Amino acid sequence: MLETELYYCPYCGEQAEAVLDLSGGDQTYIEDCEVCCRPIVFTLQIDGHEWMLDVHSENE
Repeated sequence: MLETELYYCPYCGEQAEAVLDLSGGDQTYIEDCEVCCRPIVFTLQIDGHEWMLDVHSENE
């Protein structure tokens, strides 16, 4: 199941949209910001039908 979530880059503050694959369970992955190209760490936690996305800089 795919969901979308808006987030702000922790470096430049630009708003973007993440496409999340909830069928994969808990996940941590890194993607570069489309604007400033710095690495953003995404942590997706899934608990039944509820989920939470945490976005932070690589050094946090």
